[in-house]
Amino acid sequence: MAHDKPASGTQKTDVPPAALGFGRGPRQQVEKVRAKQTGATLLRIWRYLARQRRSLLLVSLLVLCGGALALTGPYLLGRAIDVFILERRLDGLAQLCLLLLGVYGAGSLISWLQTYVMAGVASRTVWEMRGDLFGHLQQLPLRFFDRTTHGELMSRTTNDMDNVSTTLNQSLVQLMNSVVMLVGSLTLMLILNVWLTLVAVVTIPVVMLLTKQIAKRTKRYFREQQEHLGQLNGFIEETVSGQKAVKLMGRERRASRDFRDISIKLRDSGTRAQILSGTIGPVMNMMNHFNFILIAVVGGWMALNEWTTIGVIVSFLTYSRQFSGPVNELANQYNMIQAGVAGAERVFEILDTEREYEGSEQEAETAVVPVQGQVEFRNVSFGYGDHPILRNVSFSAKPGDMIALVGPTGAGKTTIINLLTRFYDIREGEIRVDGRDIRQLDKLGLRRQLGIVLQDGYLFSDTIRENIRYGRLDATDEEVQRAAELGGANAFIRKLPNGYDTVLSAEGGNLSHGQRQLVTIARAILADPAILILDEATSSVDTRTEMHIQEAMATLMKGRTSFVIAHRLSTIREATQILVIRGGEVIERGTHEELLAQEGFYARLHAGQFHEEVS
Repeated sequence: MAHDKPASGTQKTDVPPAALGFGRGPRQQVEKVRAKQTGATLLRIWRYLARQRRSLLLVSLLVLCGGALALTGPYLLGRAIDVFILERRLDGLAQLCLLLLGVYGAGSLISWLQTYVMAGVASRTVWEMRGDLFGHLQQLPLRFFDRTTHGELMSRTTNDMDNVSTTLNQSLVQLMNSVVMLVGSLTLMLILNVWLTLVAVVTIPVVMLLTKQIAKRTKRYFREQQEHLGQLNGFIEETVSGQKAVKLMGRERRASRDFRDISIKLRDSGTRAQILSGTIGPVMNMMNHFNFILIAVVGGWMALNEWTTIGVIVSFLTYSRQFSGPVNELANQYNMIQAGVAGAERVFEILDTEREYEGSEQEAETAVVPVQGQVEFRNVSFGYGDHPILRNVSFSAKPGDMIALVGPTGAGKTTIINLLTRFYDIREGEIRVDGRDIRQLDKLGLRRQLGIVLQDGYLFSDTIRENIRYGRLDATDEEVQRAAELGGANAFIRKLPNGYDTVLSAEGGNLSHGQRQLVTIARAILADPAILILDEATSSVDTRTEMHIQEAMATLMKGRTSFVIAHRLSTIREATQILVIRGGEVIERGTHEELLAQEGFYARLHAGQFHEEVS
């Protein structure tokens, strides 16, 4: 068996994930994993940013221009004090003040332009990342979705991506500005006075040490915060989807209690992250004030001894602010970047999960290979992890045959279908379609020749017309209506207020179960598959509705190889071959009459159902 690579950050389990249905196996909570290296994640983000070189170049130029203007202001201010104010010269002072006003005004305009351009860069970058993430999710194997909660996936596609977006919008330009101001201020400070520069940088090692210690802890808490947020989203999604079960079992208080427990974990991790990251600001301000006082005292002493001028000291104090400000900002931005990196890491974990479809991206457009419908299982054995499900299963079906799979829950009926559709690959034996091993066939090409009607057919929040058209996207309205007529759905659709344009609620909740089944059958008819799979399609409907569905399925099965997982044995009397499966093995096979004549397990099962129906 070809094992699928488990998703990074998800819990590995040996429980059969889809033994009882397609992608409806038990959900596993995501376990905590250690974060990858920040540098590697930042490099991957940069690869997305690098696709917008022109915009980034423009932002860089704006940052340089803005930094140059910001650095010019203090110098002009110092000159105004030394040349004009202290010398009591009024000629030229007005012009210098206007020049200062123009410098600061232009700086504000450039700052706005930086934000404007960077907002577009961040939005487009996140748009591409989110598109890659969703596109990759469509190509992941079913096993991945069996092991990961829907809420966890929602958290990664929304909350984590929002963290990345916030970081790019607020941190990237600020980071560039901080670097420019840091280098520029330090250079001008050295030009103005080397000794005062040494005084100004004396607190830098302390700041760096404190930042490193705080950031080391905040990264862990930001990571935990995102994980708990994913768990909370998963719990909300499952509880809201299962409200009927919650109310039926009277578990409202239990649900609220479980929600509170997860919410407390999220609150605690988020509180710790915010408190720790919030300590950087006050610590930096304290160090800045200390540095400012130190420069003022030393500078004043130097001015008294005529080693420097008052204008230089004023310029220097401003530059020291501009120097310590970026240091402070770099410390704060580092914490914000940690939150963005934590979100990006979780996104990249999904993108690093091995795809189901091998080969190039063009495989999504693989042409459909014609299939006649001959299917053969040769000594097929399979298990989920260490749990064996099927043992040496062998049977064959000719084009047009109807193969019925019968047996107790957990016998392996749905597993046979999962293997035929290549949701999972076999460990031992062979499965052949038209004489070719399905492991040598393209998965997409094979699945386009399969039509599946499940016990709980899924409908999307769209019109009935588009839900049927999902079977073949290029179908015309007339073809959609024809498929509905053949599937027995046209009659009830016509009675709806908006007919085929009636918009369905989530999962088709505004239709009855039988009506949803008829819509999914119409969808399968429109797809015109060579091989048809019916997974207990009538087990949850009343007898009258079952008759309508049986008529629709009879139309659907004409001329097609059909596999029917049956709960009600009355629905498979006309089957070409009935396979009785128990404990993962085929214990009986034959037609309905042949199996009754054998007086074995099938006969006893039939007799039990017959007595139930009579009583």
